[in-house]
Amino acid sequence: MPELTRRYIVMTMATEAPFDLQDPEAPFVLKPWKDPAALRALEVYREHAYPELASELATWIEAIGRGPRIRGGVGARNEAHVDARPRPRPAAARPKAKPKTVKAARKRPAKKAAKAKGKRRS
Repeated sequence: MPELTRRYIVMTMATEAPFDLQDPEAPFVLKPWKDPAALRALEVYREHAYPELASELATWIEAIGRGPRIRGGVGARNEAHVDARPRPRPAAARPKAKPKTVKAARKRPAKKAAKAKGKRRS
């Protein structure tokens, strides 16, 4: 899987501080094996990823689905909420939106030509 690579080294922080909201380079870690909400997030990400990455994510998602059901602390708490919400249909199954039609411009009746003011003939 050349598109899915390990790009970050993630370590547990010494304190329970929140992640840095100002750092655009900071990774946000999800554990789709242990958290059903993370798995749903991964599925949505796959739907919006470029084709090669989407294919590899699909393989990973299938492997998670075939594997044992493991739940971590947050995953166990999320499980009841994920199951209670309806799953969105995959992008491929959604009906395509009809193209918007351009309304024909209403034709206004042509204005009568104004008579030229000039000298009257006698």
